[in-house]
Amino acid sequence: MARTTLAEFAIEVGDAGTHNVQPLLHEIRHALAQLLEQGKETVIDLRSIPLAPGEEAAIEQALGEGEVRATLSALGPSDFRETSYPGVWVVTHYNRDDQIVGKFVEVTSAPALLRSQTEDIAAGLQRLEARLTQDGGGRVV
Repeated sequence: MARTTLAEFAIEVGDAGTHNVQPLLHEIRHALAQLLEQGKETVIDLRSIPLAPGEEAAIEQALGEGEVRATLSALGPSDFRETSYPGVWVVTHYNRDDQIVGKFVEVTSAPALLRSQTEDIAAGLQRLEARLTQDGGGRVV
């Protein structure tokens, strides 16, 4: 029976990370080109990609800070941050204890959760019409 010694294994220890930052930035570039050329939106789940400590921050630093930021409050806050590349958003969802439950890069003109839903628009129209005709005579008040 042959014995295996530790010298036969190539073990590397260090802080090199997963090397997924650069490929992810290329994926975002490709998705941005598809958005521009075909109107195709892309969502990248940052929590499903193996990243070493500090790599998520490196991705966010590389993407930079844009001009638009929005917060949605529903079952916990959600933060929508446009990056320095218009059409590329970092979206972070938190639970009620302010723990991150999801983090995504969305390549889109506007994240879907920020868009008004058809049902909400219809309800808003009904409320506005009721307000404008509340005196019963059809007069704008």
